[in-house]
Amino acid sequence: MSSRNWLVRIQDILDSTCTIRDCTAGLSFETFCENKVIVKAVLYDYMIIGEASKHIPEDRKKRYPEIPWLLMGDMRNVVTHEYFQVRLKLIWQGINNDIPLRTPQQTGN
Repeated sequence: MSSRNWLVRIQDILDSTCTIRDCTAGLSFETFCENKVIVKAVLYDYMIIGEASKHIPEDRKKRYPEIPWLLMGDMRNVVTHEYFQVRLKLIWQGINNDIPLRTPQQTGN
């Protein structure tokens, strides 16, 4: 088991959400799908988010029930184990609906 602190894992999640936002800012769904480099970068960051989320202590997850912890892990599993049938439309919806526009650090909370 990794000895990385769960707070470092939270930072990994935040960094990956920022990378996803930065890579997809201003793109249409069609442009996103056509750019395989961006698609692969986004999928990689989804894997990081999901893996990191699995290492957050349960008591911390319970303090923030509005965060889709289970969905994060599920997305990681799909991207990792079902890579051959990832539906980019679902990934795109996740980018636009589940990836926060601003992190709590950016809003001062």
